[in-house]
Amino acid sequence: MVDVFKNKVPNFAKLLNFGFRQEGDCYVYHKAINNEQFTLQIVIAKDEKVSVKIIDNDFGEEYVLHLVAEATGEYVGKIRTEYNDILQKIADECFEWKFFKSTQAQEIMQYVKQKYDDELEYLWPKFPNNAIWRRKDNKKWYGAILTTTKDKIGLPGKETIEVLDLRADKDMLPQIVDNKNYFAGYHMNKQHWISIVLDGELELAEICQRLDDSYKLAKN
Repeated sequence: MVDVFKNKVPNFAKLLNFGFRQEGDCYVYHKAINNEQFTLQIVIAKDEKVSVKIIDNDFGEEYVLHLVAEATGEYVGKIRTEYNDILQKIADECFEWKFFKSTQAQEIMQYVKQKYDDELEYLWPKFPNNAIWRRKDNKKWYGAILTTTKDKIGLPGKETIEVLDLRADKDMLPQIVDNKNYFAGYHMNKQHWISIVLDGELELAEICQRLDDSYKLAKN
């Protein structure tokens, strides 16, 4: 996959609005560049793989010099710039971030989108695999997905894990936190937040109920 699409997944409806055409299981886009001397061809498969080619319209062959770092000069530089600008525009307008890989993270993101119409916000460029949800009315956070290692929350090992942080009733925290399924809030105020490791140990329904509770607690 081209680097500009790294950690992103296509939104197929947005691809169609942008000008892609669905051909079988693929979405295809053609764009004339460099005064129509070349055609930029982008193919995005259902499995999210992206392939990009520049075709020389006079010879019907693939042009590749723009991909060669050592190739310099005004001509190739112009083609490279146009190529990069179009891909960046497609990445910005038709793709969405996907840093979180666990099944439960994906299910929870879908749940939040369907129920609250909220998208994760990636607030820290240096830490792109951390993101938050906030209420629309008062902008208060009610959830966060963070990437860390097991030892950071008190579990043995240094394997990478995805953690869901949620608000919780302060008076209920001693009953909730068991350091097995529920932990004191990672990177949050431990008197008001809990953390859940998204490893499938807790049922999705239970996690979503906790998330709904967190949403209500963020109202005030």
